[in-house]
Amino acid sequence: MNAVINGESLLDLIQGQHSELILVDTRSFAEYARGHIPDAINIDLMHFHWFDTSTVGILQFEKQMGLLLNYLGINPSHQVIFYDNISGPNASRGVWLLNYFSHFDSFMLDGGFENWSKLEYPVEMKTNQYSHSTFNFHTNRTVLADLDYVKNCIDKNLQDVVIIDCRSQAEYNGSVARAFHRGHIPKSVNVDWSNNLSNEKFLKFDALARLYSFISKETEVITYCQGGYRAANTYLALKQLGYPNVRMYLGSWGEWGNNTALPVELN
Repeated sequence: MNAVINGESLLDLIQGQHSELILVDTRSFAEYARGHIPDAINIDLMHFHWFDTSTVGILQFEKQMGLLLNYLGINPSHQVIFYDNISGPNASRGVWLLNYFSHFDSFMLDGGFENWSKLEYPVEMKTNQYSHSTFNFHTNRTVLADLDYVKNCIDKNLQDVVIIDCRSQAEYNGSVARAFHRGHIPKSVNVDWSNNLSNEKFLKFDALARLYSFISKETEVITYCQGGYRAANTYLALKQLGYPNVRMYLGSWGEWGNNTALPVELN
């Protein structure tokens, strides 16, 4: 799955006045106001953490995120491009979110606004308005793992599933705590999401493939972090590499690490 677009290709779309393009700046409004890519609308996706992946929690997530996509004016005919300061977690979360709602014509701008600025491409400062939509999106739950799904993989000791902890090594080994528990989900392996990048852009394909060469493409992969943003970046990296079966654990450590009934590992 190709879900990354470079600056030159985006510039061509903007200059060609592609009528079905929606460009979403996922940074804070303060950053957006200081300058952004022409025609971009702004929504700071970091405000939409979701730590409840119970049955009721997921239904509420779908309801709230469906409203958000309508608020942004997205419908199936649109090509949607998300960008961050770099090839970062916010933009990745946007692409994953659209994949969850069965919209696969969605991309992350490689290198984000930093790379766009380096290339001296046009920038504007005016605030662009949303165009609302009313489309009812269909969910694609094959890209999401909930708490019960992850726990089942661990309890059954499934050998054809790899769980990747995308947080820093300090979070993984418990020297940094951001939940009630320190440590990580049992049997998970640590690959810090930042290893996906070289400067502000994704690694070249061959280098990215080497990073994840320990995982067979016949294996199911579940990514998680603290809140489902860094994990979305690794989800996107793996999809770029052609891994067909990748899920993101939406609740991530923010849910798992605060549940005293669940097992954790420290090392």
